[in-house]
Amino acid sequence: MRKGEMKNTAMVILAGCLWGVISIFVRQLNALGITAMECVAIRTTITALILCVFLLARDPRQLRVRARDLPLFAASGLGSVLFFSYSYFKAIDVFGGAAMPALLLYTAPVFVMLFSGPLFHEKWTKQKAAVLVLTFTGLVLVTGAFNGLSAIPVTGVLFGMGAAVGYALYSIFGKLIGLRGYSPAVSTFYTFVFASAGAVPLSGILADWPRLMCPAGVGAALGIALISTTLPFFFYTRGLMGLEAGRASVLASSEPITAVLVGPLVFHEPFTIAKILGTVLVLSGIVLINCTPKLRQRPPY
Repeated sequence: MRKGEMKNTAMVILAGCLWGVISIFVRQLNALGITAMECVAIRTTITALILCVFLLARDPRQLRVRARDLPLFAASGLGSVLFFSYSYFKAIDVFGGAAMPALLLYTAPVFVMLFSGPLFHEKWTKQKAAVLVLTFTGLVLVTGAFNGLSAIPVTGVLFGMGAAVGYALYSIFGKLIGLRGYSPAVSTFYTFVFASAGAVPLSGILADWPRLMCPAGVGAALGIALISTTLPFFFYTRGLMGLEAGRASVLASSEPITAVLVGPLVFHEPFTIAKILGTVLVLSGIVLINCTPKLRQRPPY
């Protein structure tokens, strides 16, 4: 593996880890009476503001985008980030927990690889198929998704699959935006501007904003926006520039591994043998995807 490819791989894995600790900040916000969709609005709005300040300080000219590219940013913000968040939280509501939604969410590599074939001419290989099997099996064990379930709500499955499609679309839109010459910061900024424009009126956060005006609320809001949103989306988008979209999506499976570790380490949740085995399988998938023979064609970046 080349040095540049190793750097991009590390960025994507780090992004997954930062996404994986989001439950710490979400639980703090929930304790203050902030709902799930309000968390989405907080996340997208503060992230957009942080990136705006960053871009203005670095080079205000980067905020200039071509009018013909705005629909692509809107699709990334509304069709990916907002759609993914809404679908994911609705799935959690239907199932009454995050185990099955998390499993369904990480079927995203399937959609990424399906989309990436016709869009980026990426090849489907036996190694990729093996990685998907390892990842899917590992996530079943990590989440404990099927333990004690006698019936699976169809609406919950549809919302969960919708979240997976929305998650996968971020990889696709990120690639397309990058091909137009925009930096990761600009791409993430405009994506979250559009996501915020959709999330704020849907969530009702403006009425509940005073609940955040305390040290715990401000800290959790900044944590969810900076640590678990701005930085990981930047790292993930940057890593995409030198990796196949399908490979990047699988590497980001470090997110559920981190989420599993947060449970026992932070919230003292039980850590079972099944979770340990599942974590090993997901890690095996990550190792395998990085050991696949190089494709003859070069990445689109």
